[in-house]
Amino acid sequence: MPEKYLTLLNKLGLYQIPTMKNRSLLLTGLMLIALAGFGQNEAGPEEGKGKFKNENIFIGTGLNLGIANRSFNAGINPEIGYSITRWLDAGVAVNLNYFSQNASDYSSIRYRNFNYGGGAFIRIWPVNFLHIQVQPEYNWISSSQRDVLTGQSGTFNYHAQSLLLGIGYGSRQIGNHYSYFTLMIDVLQNFNSPYRDQYNDPLPVFRAGIGFYLKPRHR
Repeated sequence: MPEKYLTLLNKLGLYQIPTMKNRSLLLTGLMLIALAGFGQNEAGPEEGKGKFKNENIFIGTGLNLGIANRSFNAGINPEIGYSITRWLDAGVAVNLNYFSQNASDYSSIRYRNFNYGGGAFIRIWPVNFLHIQVQPEYNWISSSQRDVLTGQSGTFNYHAQSLLLGIGYGSRQIGNHYSYFTLMIDVLQNFNSPYRDQYNDPLPVFRAGIGFYLKPRHR
């Protein structure tokens, strides 16, 4: 449909033009669907082409750590997913995270944040020890803030979208177990993101995880 008609429908309240953030999340969702379908078509005969297999379901957890100038970030990320092919995993994860940011010469505010949320993820394994990860998240944040100069303090509640992209190293045996170490950053410029500091600069997120498949293969 031509852009001018979409703009008119938007003014009439009959259509909402997607924001850049929503477009990014929509694109990630379409990637998950497309890759899942492609993966089913590319599965080898021994994988049971087009057939759901219990031994391809995995459960695990990740620990994430982020350290930057005067800030600290740590959390846990339980996950459940499915190995669609030899090179593609997809699943969902929940997120519990703590973030602290000390006052500096540029800001007298000290932050202590706790957030929880969740989202989907995909891991692409171009080789058996290297992977690329895409993980959109939505988090709810409780922030305790204190001005170290005046002593004034307050607690604030808000929410934010994030889109983590990264690359990592790992070991993966479908039907058995897996482990990984991933370095990611939040590419959405959302000021409230738990993966950005008080200057809206991205914090590097180091995430390590282990897990196992529900029905190990019998050799």
